[in-house]
Amino acid sequence: MYKALKEKEKTIAVVGLGYVGLPLALAFAKYFRVLGFDIHAGRVAMMQQCIDPSKELEPEAFQGKDIRFTAEAEDLREAHFFVVAVPTPVDDHKVPNLKALLSASETVGKRLKSGDYVVFESTVYPGCTEEDCLPLLEKESGLKVGKDFKLGYSPERINPGDKEHSVEKILKIVSGSDEEALKNIAAVYGEVIEAGIYEAPSIKVAEAAKVIENTQRDLNISFMNELSIIFDKMGIDTQEVIKAAATKWNFLKFYPGLVGGHCISVDPYYLLHKAKQLGYDPQVILSGRRINDQMPGFIAKRLVQMLIQQGKSPQNTKVLVMGITFKENVSDIRNSKVVDLVRELMEFSVNVHVADPHASPNEVAHEYKLTLIDKISSGYDAVIVAVNHKEYATLDMDYFQSIATKPFILMDLKGIYERPSDDIIYWRL
Repeated sequence: MYKALKEKEKTIAVVGLGYVGLPLALAFAKYFRVLGFDIHAGRVAMMQQCIDPSKELEPEAFQGKDIRFTAEAEDLREAHFFVVAVPTPVDDHKVPNLKALLSASETVGKRLKSGDYVVFESTVYPGCTEEDCLPLLEKESGLKVGKDFKLGYSPERINPGDKEHSVEKILKIVSGSDEEALKNIAAVYGEVIEAGIYEAPSIKVAEAAKVIENTQRDLNISFMNELSIIFDKMGIDTQEVIKAAATKWNFLKFYPGLVGGHCISVDPYYLLHKAKQLGYDPQVILSGRRINDQMPGFIAKRLVQMLIQQGKSPQNTKVLVMGITFKENVSDIRNSKVVDLVRELMEFSVNVHVADPHASPNEVAHEYKLTLIDKISSGYDAVIVAVNHKEYATLDMDYFQSIATKPFILMDLKGIYERPSDDIIYWRL
């Protein structure tokens, strides 16, 4: 397979061209013939014009690449090596939503041919590739894995907004349904991954490795969030505590904050789901999720307390929230916990203005029924800097005082700024 792909006798198809699939497709297209497929025709049209809908890649990234973009599923019949990179979110009840993954499996299965390879990159619980996706591939194609086609799993490790750690520079885990599959999959990915390839002994191991990467971060951040709640009651600055503790050589430096997005705040629920299927009710993982999910409410209540302490009635105050994307310097608003914070404040009848230089006003309105302000005004009783966008990092206290009333509260959720003088009431996690 690798030799045929390298000589461009066969084609790689990347199914799902979001923040994971598109960079990977373009990386493959440096060395192989690639077909990029996405069900959203509007997004495909943008990519055909060398525009990344996720706003992660510049037009230059599309230049000189052997790639064709399509929204026509029948075009997938041209491909022989399929990489599935579709979203795997959770629903409103925190249950894994495999709709896109299973739909993609059916779509690929209908075009699968003898000798083909299918590699999944979507984050799932251990066993999902072989227990949920594989049966659909076999049913739709009439083929059998091992005998007629090969299966693999290679977890994505894309970090949105990170220009330094591009897809080529992140070590890649690969796995296959048998030794031949593993070697060919490793060779294909090895052609583009400069950081190296790790061959996992099984598909389930590769799946599990991915899901615990983000679960580990979620738990570490939840611990810091719980500490920040405790230290706030003590009047201790958590950031200063971390700075002091970090002087020990083996201290792990994590910070409190809002945990949103489509990885850290989602992946633990996949592991929880599988564990409960097996009759085990995880305690530590669930506790970490509960703490992180409650942080927007904690911050909102803390601000209301501070406003009341200043003699201000919440329903007569105006608060500016700066940043609504799930992390800094990206346009992605999926599962943003800032939204939860805004809604918590609105429950207290606070007049909330939301601004973000990276988010799309139309997407925010469509997804969350919230309006982004066009221009930051003045007369704010409090400002919450919720996301560490580069545009906010250079702001000084003179700027905040220029848009605020007195007394004025500044909530710095990311610990961006040095503690100011006493004429500003400063609070951070």
